[in-house]
Amino acid sequence: MPTEEQVRTALSRVMDPELGKNIVELGMVRDVVIDGNRITFALALTTLACPLKERLSGEARTAVEALEPGLEVNVRLTEMSEEERRRLFGPRVQGPTIAQEVSSVERVVAVMSGKGGVGKSSVAALLAVALRRRGLRIGLLDADITGPSIPRMFGVRQPPRMGPFGMMPAETSTGIKVISINLLLPSEDEAVVWRGPLISGAIRQFWTDVVWGVLDLLILDLPPGTSDPALTVMQSMPLNGVVLVTSPQDLAGMVVRKAAHLANALRVPIIGLVENMSYVLCPQCAHKVEVFGPSQAGRTAASLGVPLLGSLPLDPEIARRADAGEIEQYPAEAFAPLADAVWERIPATKCTPAFG
Repeated sequence: MPTEEQVRTALSRVMDPELGKNIVELGMVRDVVIDGNRITFALALTTLACPLKERLSGEARTAVEALEPGLEVNVRLTEMSEEERRRLFGPRVQGPTIAQEVSSVERVVAVMSGKGGVGKSSVAALLAVALRRRGLRIGLLDADITGPSIPRMFGVRQPPRMGPFGMMPAETSTGIKVISINLLLPSEDEAVVWRGPLISGAIRQFWTDVVWGVLDLLILDLPPGTSDPALTVMQSMPLNGVVLVTSPQDLAGMVVRKAAHLANALRVPIIGLVENMSYVLCPQCAHKVEVFGPSQAGRTAASLGVPLLGSLPLDPEIARRADAGEIEQYPAEAFAPLADAVWERIPATKCTPAFG
């Protein structure tokens, strides 16, 4: 039978793709018990909400099973303590950078959907526009590293310049500060072919190394899903809350509930739910046509215990303005009450990042 040392050596070949180290080095392997041909051990994750948990436990099981034919390997998933997480992530949050020290960001809100195709980036952009019209100082961080769209929507093309304290965000025609990976690429059509750790690192740098100056609100446009980018934001940025975006289909509601469960697991307040593409207004009679079927947003919001902030129409004018880089010229009458509801409901206190 294998020894405990041999088991740990085998497990040292299993890498955590986000942290870039093996699970033994990270202190994840616990309580190795060898009883005949049965080997049991615990795998302490940084959070049980980790989307990589099945992958890590599967690779750990396979690594030990390869030691000898006929082994029965059981992996028990547990969660690290706050102190263990603090020690693990401590070097990553040693203190504010110079860029952070010279900036003052009062509130930070992430816009997330869980599912692509529901118009999350449009909601983030229109939220920025509507609140800027109220005279608020607004920043917009495009965290969708592999599918950035914010610069095109605002007609921003100039690359950020380097200042004495860090990178300076670009500014739109109305003074919204914007940072996006697309502003750093030779061409906006160039693909960003990066693995998770690089994507997470870029998002983190947009927070730590950009001189945002004085902002009333920084809006983060997250990519779809509940993997590395969402985890990075919730683990390393002091958020005031998240706004969830869905569409009328029950399928979209099912996926946005996954995003809500991630936010709850990481102790990030949910400000409310926005239903996008809820209906189309007939140009002749102004009748509301539910092209995607009856709204499910009220039921989804109720199941999550969060307010339904509003329902937005499917408006071709938004697409036209966004394609032309003129999203700031969109009237957005239907969006103003929703933006006001978001602003009024933002918690005054930032939540503590889940790790570090």
